[in-house]
Amino acid sequence: MRIALYQPDIAGNVGTLLRLGACMGVAVDLIEPMGFAWSERALARAGMDYAGRVEVTRHADWDAFVAASRGRIVLGTTTGAIPLPAARFAADDVLLLGSEGAGVPDHVHARADLRVRVPMRSGLRSLNVAVAGAMMLGEALRQTGGWDDLTD
Repeated sequence: MRIALYQPDIAGNVGTLLRLGACMGVAVDLIEPMGFAWSERALARAGMDYAGRVEVTRHADWDAFVAASRGRIVLGTTTGAIPLPAARFAADDVLLLGSEGAGVPDHVHARADLRVRVPMRSGLRSLNVAVAGAMMLGEALRQTGGWDDLTD
């Protein structure tokens, strides 16, 4: 299983998801361009001391990401048709999260093999991307036995 971020805008959210990936043993894909300058220093700052404990793959653009992807692309979206509790995950899924400011464009939305939304109270727009990603990953790991691979 992997987490992928489509053109992320906020380094802090990338850092949070890098930390999540490190702690859960899940690789992270970053689809460029990003809304902030990327460097080893930025990586260390964003991911704190966890940055070196996660496999990070940078992709030059959407097409490069799709060409390299294995498994289904599962998009977390506010306009997804399937609520998270009803979604069925596979161990090789790639959990794709959109940019904080714009989500994903229509062609990315259309390419997703599965679109999932985290249910929330009516009238509220969206969760923080890192929070939504953590919720999706937690459910995906629960369903696929991924929690069994982790130790306390």
